[in-house]
Amino acid sequence: RSGIGYDIHRFAEGLKLILGGVEIAHARGLEGHSDADVLSHAIADALLGAIGAGDIGQHFPNTDESIRGISSMEILKRVRKLVTERNTRVVNVGATVIAEAPKLAPHASALRQNIAAAIGVNESDVSVKATTNEKLGPIGQGEGIAAIAIATVEID
Repeated sequence: RSGIGYDIHRFAEGLKLILGGVEIAHARGLEGHSDADVLSHAIADALLGAIGAGDIGQHFPNTDESIRGISSMEILKRVRKLVTERNTRVVNVGATVIAEAPKLAPHASALRQNIAAAIGVNESDVSVKATTNEKLGPIGQGEGIAAIAIATVEID
């Protein structure tokens, strides 16, 4: 079974930029109820979709103050638990981050390692790529970052 995920967050001053659980040096971070890690959120949504368990907003609503500021690595770990409870296992995840900046190539290995550890797969089962929006639209104008992901799970 496969699922698709998407997330987008706008930049804000005075926040850290977290992607795939990695703090990345950048002038601005992403605004959100959690750590606003668009990469991890897209992957979480893809996994939830693959197991037919709704979406990230149902499981981690932005109205729940008890999870304000939650690490998206914790979100991925909780989603992994749901995957296991559904008698499925993650086969692989592929994701693309869409941003004009920063460059993610220097962080690619750390991103894959963090995500793989959180969802219980080998690093080789996680693909993370990056692209720009060719200066088009809000992302292209540097207003935020988006990510898309696909996840495949296998029923045990």
